Amino acid sequence: MKNILKPSSVAIGLVLAVAVSSPAIQASDKKVQATDLVDIFEKLGGKHPGFRKAHAKGLCATGTFEPSASEHFKGAALLENGNLPVSMRFSLGGANPNSDERAPGTRGLGMQIKLPNGSFHTFTGNNFPVFAGKDPETFFGFLSTLLPDENGKSDPAKTMAFIKANPSVQANAMWNQQAKTPASFANTEFFGLHTFFFNKASGDKTKFRWNIVPSLGVKTLEKDEASNMPAEFLADTFAKQLKEGKVSFTIMASIGEPEDSEIDPSQQWPDQRPQVAIGEVTVLTSGGEACNNTNFDPNMMSAGFSPSADPILRMRSPAYAISFGKRLSNQ
Repeated sequence: MKNILKPSSVAIGLVLAVAVSSPAIQASDKKVQATDLVDIFEKLGGKHPGFRKAHAKGLCATGTFEPSASEHFKGAALLENGNLPVSMRFSLGGANPNSDERAPGTRGLGMQIKLPNGSFHTFTGNNFPVFAGKDPETFFGFLSTLLPDENGKSDPAKTMAFIKANPSVQANAMWNQQAKTPASFANTEFFGLHTFFFNKASGDKTKFRWNIVPSLGVKTLEKDEASNMPAEFLADTFAKQLKEGKVSFTIMASIGEPEDSEIDPSQQWPDQRPQVAIGEVTVLTSGGEACNNTNFDPNMMSAGFSPSADPILRMRSPAYAISFGKRLSNQ
């Protein structure tokens, strides 16, 4: 996976300089639970019963997965059963199902591939290449600085002070500062962020991180271009692209070395790591509600694959389950 996030020392200096006069704020000193994260998403985005607590606004799609042969994943059922059906959900970040699509920032993808035996392999990623924190406590601490006070106003100085005191948040903060509005879900690259393993029959392990590359290329809108778009344009743009030609994505795996972090999604791996194609996903349809009640848990994988001990990755399963339960019960 190429290292696309290389902020200049000047840019980093500007971010940190804002925080110099503010007191340092540390990550939460209490053990953060999944319920804490679900609750703070609601506080930040408002209560929207029946919707996801994060990535509330989304677009369902269906497609097929055509696997690629690879020695790194030899024996994987995911790659040895021919073409497989795929359910997808593209989304905007945040808890607001009415988010303005002209705004820059987070876009997400949940993808579930169904194997012949009824099992699933799930890929869940975002368009940023690094996570906002090395662990749940740091991430929760960062989100806490965004909460409004009793007057409904947040304090940017507090957020900047936290970023200064917590280096693992800085790369994601720089990405957000530079982010533009994606032109389409079909022109967005998605990053899995976490480390996974494929366990071979021989006992050897392939350590990897994945990213999903759009065949139509990555395209973003300048500020003035975005302002001229309707508040909702992503579904129509995607449908138009499907009608005009092929929309597809290649799932790539970056093969890790022993020194590459297995537990810190705020750290990118060096871009010199070998890149291996896992397969191609071709989108067939978009729209509808088929994916609305799907729980895209990235820890749900097919035989042979296993998650790392990344604490953010481990937190996703209970957090997704809580959000899923609230959604089904219209909370």
